[in-house]
Parts: sequence; structure tokens; C-alpha cells
Amino acid sequence: MNRTGAWAERRACLHYLLRGYRLLEANSRPGRVEVDLVLRRGRTVVFCEVKAKLGDRFGSPAEMVGEEKQRRLRRAAEAWLASHPEAAEWEVRFDVVCVTQRRVERMANAF
Repeated sequence: MNRTGAWAERRACLHYLLRGYRLLEANSRPGRVEVDLVLRRGRTVVFCEVKAKLGDRFGSPAEMVGEEKQRRLRRAAEAWLASHPEAAEWEVRFDVVCVTQRRVERMANAF
């Protein structure tokens, strides 16, 4: 992972922690697909993709999470849940967090 990606993931993680989430795993690789953050708050588990963008060119960081990436994240979530039977009754959510130099924007239920 590059420095920008690591910085963005730390900022995204802090964003969640300050809102009462607990980090379960970072850079997890269930099903051989990387999930940036796996978090929990109450009975909800969140699989989070973090995207960073330092400049204003080429659109929003969220636009970088296309259909193929969404498919892979769903597959990874299935593998993670299969290996964590305690989570069988939890609600599952997929978030995308866009980190820029000035802000952290969380898109809950992004897909």
C-alpha cells in the first residue's frame, strides 16, 4: 500500500472510531480480496472501501468503486462472514469513504 492509501485508511478509521464503531480488521483478505476496513457498531458489520484523492482532477474518489470492485467486496464479505459465525445475525453494510486533503466523506450503504 502506498503512503497516501495508508494515510486515507487511518483517517477513515478515526472517522468511524469517533462515531462509536469498533475496528474488527484492517486490510483483511477474506476470499483473497482486500477489504480496507471491517468495523462493527451494535449489530451492524460494515465492510468499508477507502478511496483517497489529493487533487481535483478526474472526478470523485467514489467513482473508482465500480461494479467489478463491488462484486469482489461482496464476495469478500461472504467469505468473512462464513469465517465469523458470531456475525450470522448481524446486519451487513457496504460503505465507501472518500478522503481528500480537506475532508472525509462517508457514503453509508453505497451499494
